[in-house]
Amino acid sequence: MSFDYIAHADGIIVRPLCEEDYTKWFSGFSRRKLSQHTHDPGLLDMTDCTDSWFSALVDKHQQLAAEDKAYVFGVFREADGAHLGMIDFSTLARDDFQWGRIGYTIHNQYWSKGYGKAAVHMALEVAVSQLRYQRIEAHINLDNPQSIALAKSVGMHFECIRKGFIFENGQWTDHLVFIHTAQK
Repeated sequence: MSFDYIAHADGIIVRPLCEEDYTKWFSGFSRRKLSQHTHDPGLLDMTDCTDSWFSALVDKHQQLAAEDKAYVFGVFREADGAHLGMIDFSTLARDDFQWGRIGYTIHNQYWSKGYGKAAVHMALEVAVSQLRYQRIEAHINLDNPQSIALAKSVGMHFECIRKGFIFENGQWTDHLVFIHTAQK
């Protein structure tokens, strides 16, 4: 599978990271605001995120894509190249399933500007047309209304609650499952 495309619309670009993105990527993460809610990590310690560390990260993303395990995209503002966030897809099953999972995050300093909706919408289109997923799931904490609203805004449909689905914060937690399928 090719992992070298660029999708752009609504003033943003969604594409794999490259080594030249380090400065913009670092700036996006290091300028985050304090945490705004439970599922927002807020300010992050970027001490270990050196240029060489980032280069290894880019290589790792390319390797995961080559193995069809995961696809990681940076979200950039077209006008100035600002790094707005990240979107990733994990392959859950292929063969008769073509099943993936989406994860998304927009840096909190860029919230409420429509970037998340535009980026996720574009990424879902690429996941179907380029990555050939038939079914894409978003696994969302029950107490994350921002992520639920984003999933709904891009046309994902609530499917179910998976009980004790993901081990986080020392316990098994329930998650909402929203889906996007290639065939409506």
